[in-house]
Amino acid sequence: MISTAGPPHTDDDWWRSAVVYQVYVRSFADSDGDGTGDLQGIRHRLPYLRDLGVDALWLTPFYTSPMVDGGYDVADYRDVDPMFGTLADFDAMITDAHALGLRIIIDLVPNHTSSAHRWFTAALATGPGSPERARYLFAEGQGAHGELPPNDWESIFGGPAWTRIADGQWYLHLFDPAQPDLNWRHPEVRAEFEDVLRFWLDRGVDGFRIDVAHGMIKADGLPDVGFSTITTGQRQVELLGKGRLPYFDQDEVHEIYRAWRPILDSYPGGRMAVAEAWAETPQRLARYIGPDELHQAFSFDFLDATWSADSFRKVIDTALAEATVVGAPTTWVLSNHDKQRHVTRYGDGAEGLRRARAASLLMLALPGCAYLYQGEELGLPEVLDLPDELRQDPAFLRTGESRDGCRVPIPWSGEVAPYGFGPAGSELSWLPAPTTWRALSVAAQTGVPGSTLELYRAALRIRHAHPALALDADGVTWLESGPGVLAFSRTAGDTTLTCVVNLSGAPVLIDGYGQPLVASDTLTGQGSGHLLPVDAAAWLERH
Repeated sequence: MISTAGPPHTDDDWWRSAVVYQVYVRSFADSDGDGTGDLQGIRHRLPYLRDLGVDALWLTPFYTSPMVDGGYDVADYRDVDPMFGTLADFDAMITDAHALGLRIIIDLVPNHTSSAHRWFTAALATGPGSPERARYLFAEGQGAHGELPPNDWESIFGGPAWTRIADGQWYLHLFDPAQPDLNWRHPEVRAEFEDVLRFWLDRGVDGFRIDVAHGMIKADGLPDVGFSTITTGQRQVELLGKGRLPYFDQDEVHEIYRAWRPILDSYPGGRMAVAEAWAETPQRLARYIGPDELHQAFSFDFLDATWSADSFRKVIDTALAEATVVGAPTTWVLSNHDKQRHVTRYGDGAEGLRRARAASLLMLALPGCAYLYQGEELGLPEVLDLPDELRQDPAFLRTGESRDGCRVPIPWSGEVAPYGFGPAGSELSWLPAPTTWRALSVAAQTGVPGSTLELYRAALRIRHAHPALALDADGVTWLESGPGVLAFSRTAGDTTLTCVVNLSGAPVLIDGYGQPLVASDTLTGQGSGHLLPVDAAAWLERH
């Protein structure tokens, strides 16, 4: 058995076992009919999320922004973009959320600002060596006349990570040119973000998801990576999570989080932060977590696991072992706004949906915190056939790869797109939903036995109520099972819950584990002779 013991559960520890629902604000609910989701739309749909059974919402950026990268290019960290509403709308939304027992986590984007941020416009207006430019990473170019970039670094979105301005200097942008990287060795930058944290904590936010948490510090001297797409055909981004890059996961980044943790701890109610961090080893990723740094880091290895018992078993064992070392729970995730939806990753169509439903039961039975991405509770697939002219992901323009397919507004009701995304009669939607989604809407699935929505509702009800899935229950005990089958149990007192996942090619007998509580597909047989279908999972209880 792998221990996941931690400190005794208190309200301040809510994040240790929470189910967090990611809201892609632009695509969740549109209150005013302009085709864009907004804060009032979220506010109106809060009862749905309470009834779904989640504990918290993570909101993608809603700050003032030119929206070059879906709001991850922030022009003002202390205000709401008019397309999403106002600060008063935010305050009303968070008040209602708290009244319903829901916590709010917001996205913080500290690696870079928008090029429209007042700091960057001031940097462009002043000359090389100015205090304004010192807040960012400006450098002289190489070559006889400085016509070449300062080094070989590449943008995550493709192409060089440097752009030259009129006076000849270059500035660094690890993402889009509209997202200049900040110089986190500058004390003014550190002070600014500590103040931004306090601004939102004072408004009642319960936590922060730290975007590119591994990226703020760059290696001294800005050394070359040593290879590039042009010279080798391999993009530097392919090393993400596999090797060291001079612009990611530098040791000095941990100083930032050691300064942030006391700020979070100074507020009541268990304010927390979760890192979107990539590191070359689980051991280096674990360094972001601890009583003096961040509370969580996403376990992207679970998201990247292949559909096999061996792959899931290895990823789960590694993640739980690291959780024990750092004394913090694992953070599981299957989909998010940057990754293809897991229905499609697992094969698309009926096969992909079967596997996605099974994977959700696997994830929700594991100890720790689970993050859901909006629409996964509806079984939404990736939209693969969006017209190119409608795609807005800046990466699409540079590499042909697009994340827009997982950002299509989710369907709420009705027979015609956009399926209740906006108010009655509204026909606008910033991305179009497929005609097949009429059968996947919230209204179409509510109360329907066997629907994906009802599966999630049932699993979340059990997760919250069952003693063997509680924070203080035993960790994972793997059970002997046939090839291609995952089976583990968790125990509290005299009650044991067993999760079985059939990743083999034939139905498997799941006798001896107790009575079924919930299954991702229909079980056959009776009594202790239940058969679990292929690509299915079940929870069973034994006293």
